[in-house]
Amino acid sequence: MKTHKKHVAIIGAGPVGIAAAAHLLAQGQAVTVFEKSPTAGGAMLEWGHVGLFSPWKYTTDKAVVELLKKMGWAQPNPEALPTGRDIALQYLVPAANTPELRDVIQYNTEVLAISKDRHSKHTSTERDEADFVIHYKNEQGSHSLHAQAVIDASGTWSSPNPIGLDGLPVPGETENKASIAYGIPDVAGTLTDEYAGKKTLVIGAGHSAINIALDLLKLQQVSPETYIVWGLRKNNIEKLLGGGINDELLARGELGMAAKKAIDTGALDVFTDMQVKRIAQAGGSLGVTLLIDGEETIVQVDKIIVATGFRPDLQMLREVRLNIDHIVEAPSALAPLIDPNHHSCGTVKPHGVEELSHHDKGFYIVGMKSYGRAPTFLMLTGYEQVRSIAAEIAGDHEAARQVELELPQTGVCSSSNAGKKQVSACGTTVKQESTSCCAPTATPEVTPSASSCCAPIEPKGGSACC
Repeated sequence: MKTHKKHVAIIGAGPVGIAAAAHLLAQGQAVTVFEKSPTAGGAMLEWGHVGLFSPWKYTTDKAVVELLKKMGWAQPNPEALPTGRDIALQYLVPAANTPELRDVIQYNTEVLAISKDRHSKHTSTERDEADFVIHYKNEQGSHSLHAQAVIDASGTWSSPNPIGLDGLPVPGETENKASIAYGIPDVAGTLTDEYAGKKTLVIGAGHSAINIALDLLKLQQVSPETYIVWGLRKNNIEKLLGGGINDELLARGELGMAAKKAIDTGALDVFTDMQVKRIAQAGGSLGVTLLIDGEETIVQVDKIIVATGFRPDLQMLREVRLNIDHIVEAPSALAPLIDPNHHSCGTVKPHGVEELSHHDKGFYIVGMKSYGRAPTFLMLTGYEQVRSIAAEIAGDHEAARQVELELPQTGVCSSSNAGKKQVSACGTTVKQESTSCCAPTATPEVTPSASSCCAPIEPKGGSACC
């Protein structure tokens, strides 16, 4: 039996936030969406040059598509691989402008903090009955709004990891931030002038770092003085290059082979087991002190790009009673399934309200932020999260717990979990007879699905989900 109409606040108008709004409206709930950018998909536009491994048919949510169809939306070629910009401009922005959604989204609005009305974190009396109060600011100033439930779909893009292996900025990192970029800058596109002819240190042991290095190599072809140093904080170069022609995600296999060719031909320098000790100004450039094989060396560079992943910003949730794992910073029931200490690619079963609930009833973290510090996430996983949560808020507890998700096989993921059907955050459905999520002899059930941890790929467009 469904409950009475509730007012739900959603933080973020990205793919998962927009999907949450669509599902809640379909359930007859009232919605307010807060988006700090001037448009839906604002964070995606910041990596708009990046392509996904997945075709369009695995990047959209059913409830959102239903709203778009009412407006005569022409779905892009379902087999084509979109970029971040494509998804934002061809899917999210049109969805945000449908009659159902256009009046519920507040743009240029930043959520500052969330609490319980007249209840600080330590106040327990009648806490469950109290509304949430959302403090936010926009061009008109600071405001607050009451809601019976809150869905935090704000992502992690605005909270990149620093350089230090200890999780902290290295000495000199903050002071020299003008020469340091985080994430996936468009080095071969809009930022060409900043990187052409410069010596750049790329730090990271993931596919995003490969992609940045390969884009810099493209820039090197037109600007031969461009020089690339690629530093991996761990010695996992062979694993990083992937399964090559055996990788069932074709674009990722090509990515690994392109990187291997660049390394073999000496087109870029690669340091493994590299630790950055400090960064200092040195004659107009940066002197980066590195520890490699126990010995210190100083490398002179003009630019540094840090591709070491992201972490959730939990500061605005300080007064909310969270149920967060102390290692992964994901919801406690989800964290063991995605902990990168035990999962090389992040196997996770379909999950929803049960795994995503916190001590404060009616509060949920979804999407990329729900994965905390784990490096892998899948859009389809997020869509199922918010479908389940919307059903729970509407009082359909049975539907909320009927979570299902079928994802494709990759070829290079591995996990210590075995013996039962599981789903990989990289996009793998593992059959019961398989012993890992890679299952090299398994037949793909569908083509590669979408990832929100994306990076440009060479020679084709695509993204790395691991």
